[in-house]
Amino acid sequence: MSARAARAASAPEGAVTNRNIGRIFDILRRAAPAWNAPVVALINTHTRDPFKTLTSCILSLRTKDGVTAVASQRMFALADTPEKMAAVDENVLARAIYPVGFYRTKAKALREIARQLLERFDGRVPDEIDPLLTLPGVGRKTANLVVAQAYGKPAICVDTHVHRITNRWGYVQARTPEQTETALRAQLPARHWIEINHLLVAFGQTICHPTSPHCSTCPIARFCPRIGVVRSR
Repeated sequence: MSARAARAASAPEGAVTNRNIGRIFDILRRAAPAWNAPVVALINTHTRDPFKTLTSCILSLRTKDGVTAVASQRMFALADTPEKMAAVDENVLARAIYPVGFYRTKAKALREIARQLLERFDGRVPDEIDPLLTLPGVGRKTANLVVAQAYGKPAICVDTHVHRITNRWGYVQARTPEQTETALRAQLPARHWIEINHLLVAFGQTICHPTSPHCSTCPIARFCPRIGVVRSR
């Protein structure tokens, strides 16, 4: 028996393991439409367009999803291709994406990303993580999101929600999002890689809050050991 199988076999009641992770995802998938989470509006702004996915994710950094979704729509009205983005005036772009966090810095980065896409990648957003990471302002979260959501390729986008919730479940034990990504890649069945981000972001925005989560109405409360939860509703 492998070490992973041994841990699963000895897990206490209420633990999330690979024995029930599929069932948990099924429950979350069915519950998600009723949550009205801001992430849904954000996903709808790029509809699997790689350039829109990339640029809206840049806007989303340190910005609430509801704000990002509205700002993304204004941005795409000005520039929805690398050619248009490289040509738009930086100050005009900054005004369009305001009030996202660091909007002036992001306007500059977006135009530089567009320029590099045109010069280095023939105007096409890469579909692999390593070349995406060479673009200015693109970290692992953004690169994984583009690969998974825009191209439908196996990738795990770990943001603060995915990091917090999978550790709260005890499914992984990691100190940073980067460590959580590594742990999930080793443990999470590949069929859940693409959907884990939007499901857990929506879940985290509406039910599984960082402080005082809504455990009384959580559809998967019976599986959760509530690691680190001090107060709940």
